[in-house]
Amino acid sequence: MCKDMEDMVKKMSIKEMVRLMHGVWGLHGLLPFTYRLNYYQTRGITRFGIPPLRFTDGPKGINLNHSTCFPVAIARGATFDPVLEEKVGVAMGIEARHQGANAVGSACINLIRHPGWGRAQESFGADPYHVGVMASAHIRGLAKNVMPVVKHFACNNIENTRFKVSVTIDERTLREIYLPHFKAAIDAGAAAIMSAYNKLNGIYCGENRYLLTEILRDEWKFKGFVMSDFFLGCHNTVESIKAGLDIEMPVGWYYRYWRIRRYLQKGIINRHDIERCVSRIIETMEKYGLCEPFKPEPKKHVACKKHTDLALEVALKSIVLLKNDAALLPLHTENIKTIAIIGKHAKKLVLGDIASSAVKPPFRISLLDAVKERVGNCCSVLYTSNYTKAKKIAARADVVIMLFSLTWKDEGENIPFGGGDRTRLELPSKYVKLIKEISAINKRSIVVVQAGSAVCMDEWIDNVPGVIMAWYPGMQGGRATTKVLFGDYNPAGRLPISIPKHTSDLPFFDTKSLHVMYDYYHDYFFFDTYNIEPRFCFGYGLSYTNFKYISITLNKNIISENDELKIHIALTNDGPMDGEEVVQLYIDYRNSKLDPKHRRKLKGFKRIFIRKGEKAKVQFTIRAKDLSYYDPGDATWRIEKIKYIVCAGSSLFDVPLQAEFEIR
Repeated sequence: MCKDMEDMVKKMSIKEMVRLMHGVWGLHGLLPFTYRLNYYQTRGITRFGIPPLRFTDGPKGINLNHSTCFPVAIARGATFDPVLEEKVGVAMGIEARHQGANAVGSACINLIRHPGWGRAQESFGADPYHVGVMASAHIRGLAKNVMPVVKHFACNNIENTRFKVSVTIDERTLREIYLPHFKAAIDAGAAAIMSAYNKLNGIYCGENRYLLTEILRDEWKFKGFVMSDFFLGCHNTVESIKAGLDIEMPVGWYYRYWRIRRYLQKGIINRHDIERCVSRIIETMEKYGLCEPFKPEPKKHVACKKHTDLALEVALKSIVLLKNDAALLPLHTENIKTIAIIGKHAKKLVLGDIASSAVKPPFRISLLDAVKERVGNCCSVLYTSNYTKAKKIAARADVVIMLFSLTWKDEGENIPFGGGDRTRLELPSKYVKLIKEISAINKRSIVVVQAGSAVCMDEWIDNVPGVIMAWYPGMQGGRATTKVLFGDYNPAGRLPISIPKHTSDLPFFDTKSLHVMYDYYHDYFFFDTYNIEPRFCFGYGLSYTNFKYISITLNKNIISENDELKIHIALTNDGPMDGEEVVQLYIDYRNSKLDPKHRRKLKGFKRIFIRKGEKAKVQFTIRAKDLSYYDPGDATWRIEKIKYIVCAGSSLFDVPLQAEFEIR
């Protein structure tokens, strides 16, 4: 802290400082339907020109008024495109700033430990490296206009018991699986951290000194401030202040002035403790230029054409083509006279959760509207959501498009009347029955699934030739799905999670107990370790063209623990269309003598465009320390000196290129 700042804080009264340490006027956050009516703020300190913190939420858009609604975070994770995600962060930051907010909590980066987690749609995926890359890009974008707030620190991966559950976790699992993406986000410029509701090894995260001070500040050198999750994120005045929690949100209870004054008088805390909290808040505001005057122009910047066009681009890049037998897709209008569209959500687009992540855009484009817009007078479009009528129009149509969507009642933030965790990943039985009956009537049937996480499909997927995963695709979702269906855009989305064959193929997801244990294995780490085959693996996704991997070369075959490795991948597009490929790089640890272990970890990815008939080259750089493991005995990171295998390809299970190197 500079001398001028230090002197200013010394001149402040306790009452003035406490004005920055808790929220006010935040009771509209009690109800999901009123959450977006305003931002959440502290009081400022007028005498010193310190503005209030004004926080708003995300992560699919700014949770204020009528902002641009982007696809949910897991959909954006499916783009595997950090450059695009940085643009999303810039747009959200602009829309927040011009609506009066100066801090945005759109970076929810808790891992999807189990795809049934209610808030999976708010995270980028299940792999810590992938989440770290995407989160870092988002934060770099946000930081150009507002303070990026990263949430929820840490191990917040169960929704139904989030307020009280205690997560027991060993040190190596914590360090290697549940913290690396938070460290990446901080290195990318996170201004603030939001602590989680849950306990970590028996201590609430909001008063967990090991998390908030020893790791976050002492080890990682984080200079920003920490705020609590809303309402139930703070439980104790003294413990929270001593642990390093700077702000209680959205209103003050434990951080009220009279409480803090009482503990000061008793000598349990001292003025320095309060100054430390306030200094971090003010320094961060100064760093992001938020103490300077700013003239909002919401009409010019909020949900402007540039941002809604970006929402369409993101939706296009997020769609994952899961199945395309006999090249049914893309559809060609010259071969089609009648299209049948079935499903109530084909007429009314679902945007995802309606609680703290809700966004109400000025418009939304449904699949039905977009298909009618696309085909014009070329062919007729029949639509119904009625079970009996569905069979009739399917019999008359040349092709059938069925859209089935989950909603906020099925998954999302745990609120009255809906949301929470899913214990069953299959589609509702009524949807399964309809898919089977319609596909028996019309063999040219395509299923579009909208959801915020994995949906098990083995009950019906063999009955249909075409399946698309559209996630919750944002305000332009119908238009994006239509462009993919008709080949106006060649899909290149890839799964940021694995999709199991059945819910029973996954480890038990305990959504009721107040004591749970997190082990090292989840998602593809789990499938890989226990030799279970998912229906669709991590990184999977089809294209309308074909990419052939040609060669892999390493600049060295032996490196030291302070060295780095350059990896060159060559591939070609030998299919019929221009398209994008997501080149994925995994490191195989099969020679490791450590436990826990599993064979592969993602260590690089790049999304590239290749014209048909052309070749491309991609380079990756991996440092030896990127392969290190955490040794809890010595509380340090170590590198195992063994032979490693580099695997490159289009998904976890499709890695045709492999090469060995050794760390000595």
